[in-house]
Amino acid sequence: MTVIIIIIVIVLLLLALLLTYNRLVALRNKVNEAFATMDVFLKKRFDLIPRLVEAVKGYARYESDTLQQATRLRTTAAGNDRHGLLDGETRIGDALKHVFVVAEAYPDLKADNSFLKLQEQLAKMEDEISLSRRYYNGSVREYNNLCQMFPVSLVASAFGFKPMPMFAVSSDEERQAVNVNL
Repeated sequence: MTVIIIIIVIVLLLLALLLTYNRLVALRNKVNEAFATMDVFLKKRFDLIPRLVEAVKGYARYESDTLQQATRLRTTAAGNDRHGLLDGETRIGDALKHVFVVAEAYPDLKADNSFLKLQEQLAKMEDEISLSRRYYNGSVREYNNLCQMFPVSLVASAFGFKPMPMFAVSSDEERQAVNVNL
């Protein structure tokens, strides 16, 4: 009878281990899917940046530093890994705010149909990115919680499941409102 009880306990422990491992894999895949979705929107935004910069360049010849910074950040962020992309993405958002502040100083540009269309596309893209960030962060929170809760943390560390980074504003400077003096 003792042998049967030991076998049942071992089977239950193995079943719990299997279920825990599968749950961790499912959540990790959910985080990866959420990141991939956000990455698609970020790439679409990256593709809009050069078109937006070109539209502004014709009107804002004296604001080349702001425009060059937006282009440079786009190029840098596009080649990064997940951590670098999340950090660079915030900087690109700030650079785009600067571009729109510059555009405010040029009434002809604000009335230009192609600029308005690009601005509208970018606004829609920002909404999509915002939604995908929330989904990504929610997925990461769920995964990280499971990885760090006992006894699942034992299984997670044994099989190499590590916490994933949240998408967050990384500095006090990025939390500030954009202030551009023209």
